[in-house]
Amino acid sequence: MSTSIVIADDHPLILKGLQDFLLEKGYNVVASAKNGKEAFTLIKAHEPEIAILDIQMPHLTGLQVAEKCKQEGLSTKMVIITFEKSEDIYNQAKSHGVYGYILKEFAIDEVEHCIDKVLEGRSYFSPELIEYLEIKTVPEEIKLLTDTEKRVLALTAQNKTAKEIAEILFCSDRTVEKHKSNIRSKLKLASSANSIFLFAKEHEAFLSKNT
Repeated sequence: MSTSIVIADDHPLILKGLQDFLLEKGYNVVASAKNGKEAFTLIKAHEPEIAILDIQMPHLTGLQVAEKCKQEGLSTKMVIITFEKSEDIYNQAKSHGVYGYILKEFAIDEVEHCIDKVLEGRSYFSPELIEYLEIKTVPEEIKLLTDTEKRVLALTAQNKTAKEIAEILFCSDRTVEKHKSNIRSKLKLASSANSIFLFAKEHEAFLSKNT
């Protein structure tokens, strides 16, 4: 059964674009809203797995919707989309239990990865936001990795192939693939070819010192 999602945005073109994209990717968009009040009503009615909310909407903002859902004890996981790179909004999102924070200019590129992470019960915040705010707290999962595994990740984020990484680290291609296998296992990543690359790009700011 496909993931159930409610979406909300007060810009009709953005709302339609997001809905079309999610439907094309096989998600179950159960309802869409043009303002925060409508979004909250729909989330209460449908209790979807995920709600993707614009942050600035009439009646209730995306964050206010998230706060009300948290107060009501709803299980829906909240994802915020916005153009704003704001530390205040970031901190509010964290305090309201928001699982995802996507910058609109990267929404189509990032939303699938965000949904995957959120369904696993993990948070996703746009890498550009993290870099912009210079958030320096190293995510716990990165602490599970050895220095070599972090270096492999950092080089992967730079679009290096296994062969190129092997040359840089003075080891064989097979050793690099073994490191990648260990990384997937430790981080519980999907077996898809690009899962490591997506994780590496998301956390590049925390890996750069390992290159």
